[in-house]
Amino acid sequence: MQTVLITGGTGFIGRNLIPLLQKENYKIIVISRTPSKYEDDFFFKHIELVEDFNQVQHADIVINLAGANLSAKRWSPQYKQEIVNSRLEVTHKLIDWMSQQKHKPHTLISGSAIGYYGARGNETLDESSTSGSASEFQVRLCSQWEDAAYRAEGLGVRVCCIRTGVVLGDEGALPQMSLPFKFGVGGKLGSGNQYFSWVHINDHVRAVMHLIDNKGLQGSFNLTAPHPVTNEVLTKTLGKVLSRPTFMTVPGFALKLTVGEMAKILLTGQRVVPKKLEESGFEFKYPELEQALTEILK
Repeated sequence: MQTVLITGGTGFIGRNLIPLLQKENYKIIVISRTPSKYEDDFFFKHIELVEDFNQVQHADIVINLAGANLSAKRWSPQYKQEIVNSRLEVTHKLIDWMSQQKHKPHTLISGSAIGYYGARGNETLDESSTSGSASEFQVRLCSQWEDAAYRAEGLGVRVCCIRTGVVLGDEGALPQMSLPFKFGVGGKLGSGNQYFSWVHINDHVRAVMHLIDNKGLQGSFNLTAPHPVTNEVLTKTLGKVLSRPTFMTVPGFALKLTVGEMAKILLTGQRVVPKKLEESGFEFKYPELEQALTEILK
């Protein structure tokens, strides 16, 4: 039986990934800053919860999902530093732990995000596209995060960095996005022409399993659905699925006042496609937005 070590395993993605790993009979260890919080949680009944890497004797596969929520707060200098530290410190500790192991993991699947590409408008972005401008916070964050993970290659570990789009499911961004629509005040952001790159949670975790199972795959992979949509299409599709009006528009200046620096990427958008994932033979269950939203919301 192979052992999978997961950082950030108590979060939205981790909780959806763990059942797939259990189905394949992996032993699962989850690193958590507060393992006692989950001791009575039935979901983690057959999972080993530990607080520190030093408590882990061995792992064959490591999945690094740790990190503070990007959209939980306004990007103040203090919160931006928390976002950076929550990713880089864990990843550096993880690589240091690996370096000390006699029998090292053979695979590291490490988190990243499509923020790597920066706010690029309608330019189609695949894994061969360059990173965005270093003046953008999310570009610096993702580049540093990936660089930290790729240190594991020097230890003989296969590394896959997953550049994740907006993950749609019953947790995460979608409940927050849907709320104005449920009250009948949903609408587009700014012009509505900016692209929105998304992925259904079920496809996201299936893609992670695909990367684990296909040992010849390595490098960076975009974890987004193959059909990104404009914000206007997103707005109309959400309204259709929820049977709610979509006549409102949030002006760009209002969004900037509300969320600050994050508004730039929300108003400029990113058109990201999963070229490498599809070329590797992965098939999406939810390639189209309306299909995905209908499954989640109805």
